[in-house]
Amino acid sequence: MMRFFIFLTVFCVLAQGCPKIISRASWGASPSKCQARLPRALKYVIIHHTAGASCTTESACKAQARSIQNFHMKTNGWCDIGYNFLIGEDGQIYEGRGWQTVGAHAKNYNSNSIGISFMGTFTNRVPNSVAQQAAKNLINCAVAKNVINTDYTLKGHRDVSSTECPGTSFYNLIKNWPHFKA
Repeated sequence: MMRFFIFLTVFCVLAQGCPKIISRASWGASPSKCQARLPRALKYVIIHHTAGASCTTESACKAQARSIQNFHMKTNGWCDIGYNFLIGEDGQIYEGRGWQTVGAHAKNYNSNSIGISFMGTFTNRVPNSVAQQAAKNLINCAVAKNVINTDYTLKGHRDVSSTECPGTSFYNLIKNWPHFKA
């Protein structure tokens, strides 16, 4: 029975084009205190950078995710980490608030978007290719799962708020990604 369940899980993930996502439990997240739920078929994907240290190994990225969550919850007083997902330069996706919980990443857009943040500062460089591909795979998965509309709009955080996020170099790159609109 267990083998069938594992096969079915892998088959469903592959069928929907969904990449592996490192769960909150796996990276050691504190329990969320968030209540607000996202609707289905969201209109926007907002790209961020954490404007901090980058990480290139799973252990370093897990530690970075915990550090970001601590800052967001203890310093900012938020109910959880602000982003729905984080991406490390190890090429892995880390679950933040996930698919169903409203984020705290882009004022006036939180309730109709998924926030994806790349761990690091990308003002003078872009995230490596494995991190970029992880984000594209995650977005494709969101479309396949009807989490975001097929005609979604991709924006950089600076398009919806007065900020340098996701960094100038990275912002110039995402302008060429599918569905981008400033």
